[in-house]
Amino acid sequence: MPKAPRRPPQLRGRVFRGSIAISRGLLTRNDLRSSAWQPLFRDVYADAQVRITHRIRCAAVGRWLIPPGAAIAGRSAAAFYGSTTPAPSDPVDILVSSGTRIGPATGLRIHHGEVDAGDTLHKAGLRVTSPARTCWDLARWLDVVEAVVVIDTMLASRHTDVSALREYALSRAGRRGWRSLLRAVDLADAGAESPQESRTRVRLVLAGLPRPQTQWVVADQGRFVARLDLAWPELKVAVEYDGLWHNDPEQLHRDRRRLNRLLGGEWIVLHVTAKRLRDDFDGFLVEVRAALRARSHSPSRQ
Repeated sequence: MPKAPRRPPQLRGRVFRGSIAISRGLLTRNDLRSSAWQPLFRDVYADAQVRITHRIRCAAVGRWLIPPGAAIAGRSAAAFYGSTTPAPSDPVDILVSSGTRIGPATGLRIHHGEVDAGDTLHKAGLRVTSPARTCWDLARWLDVVEAVVVIDTMLASRHTDVSALREYALSRAGRRGWRSLLRAVDLADAGAESPQESRTRVRLVLAGLPRPQTQWVVADQGRFVARLDLAWPELKVAVEYDGLWHNDPEQLHRDRRRLNRLLGGEWIVLHVTAKRLRDDFDGFLVEVRAALRARSHSPSRQ
């Protein structure tokens, strides 16, 4: 029978530096190669029974792998605010002051830039970019749609607000990224309830459509009928994103019954799925434009 790997109690359930464990006589280099431990970064290991998350990887980076003054940033910082959920294997974004040298490292995405007073704070024992700086960096590092997806969530969770982000951008006018942040903020909406709703809304607006209302409540004689993901209420046109929860037959039944009531009230409700967004957004856009155009020219609205 093969010998069970060594699992010193001091390291169980822990993330640790391999070199320190070796120097203290807890493990050998061969021990570290066993199935008892999982490598996270160079010389950083975890108990194989620990469920690794992106936040755990960020904690290891912040503790052992970045120079003083550097901070967890971008999507990784947003994860600490609960505004995105990167995969455990996604690179950890870090922000390093201009002029600070740091070599490339597997598992890190290193960004250099000016870091102003107030741009970082301590959260869960780590230096993390502030909400405003996080949004600024997202607007610089991501395309506008993906930046807005995260900024929507930052706004919804009240880590920041539109006026604070605009003030932050304007106070840095002339610096790289200030216009990108303003553009993203103008497109952002705290009412979005999922990343795909955000993507749908922003892509429709960037395509030239009027900006829809988010989470629009429809009532009939004061009684709640439905809440719509995206709506142009003056035209009674709506877009609903059909997510994975529609695989639940009971939820699907309730949802379709709700929408049938809307259709009886003369609403046009268009549905979009992740596949449609990915593979046929242009076709969906044609349908939305046609619905808005038809309602705009309806005799009842003349």
